[in-house]
Amino acid sequence: MPLPKPNDGESKLDFINRCMSDDKMNEEYPDKEQRFAVCNQQTQKQETYNDYPQAATKNAKTALKWAEGNGWGSCGTAVGKERANQLANREPISRDTIARMAAFERHRQNSKRPLGEGCGRLMWLAWGGDEGIEWASRKLKEIDNKKWYDSVQSFINKLFK
Repeated sequence: MPLPKPNDGESKLDFINRCMSDDKMNEEYPDKEQRFAVCNQQTQKQETYNDYPQAATKNAKTALKWAEGNGWGSCGTAVGKERANQLANREPISRDTIARMAAFERHRQNSKRPLGEGCGRLMWLAWGGDEGIEWASRKLKEIDNKKWYDSVQSFINKLFK
């Protein structure tokens, strides 16, 4: 499900109130603290990226198609299902999302099981599969290295101004 986004001219407080009371958000994030964190994150302007591999999109589409025909069962969380939709639709994703994708590496041991045999393969594909997870690891390093470099450059520029 797509997350609510702030409307043009909408204050942060008005958006958070709207987001917190959204029926779909209440269903997907019944825990108020988690829902608030998700809503609050939506208010922050973040640089986004959509240069993930086409194979990650294909993997997410495979997961969604399989789930459409067979159901998700007990597999995955709302976040994992949202990730599959983001990747399948080639939506831009934030550094935080990329970090969560990279952290999904911890599930690799379940990634080779056949679809339908547990949740491992389905959710691995939903998060972009091998190509998506490996891209996320590389991209996270690239983003963080650039952020570090930019902060050092800024410091040096101020020092010698």
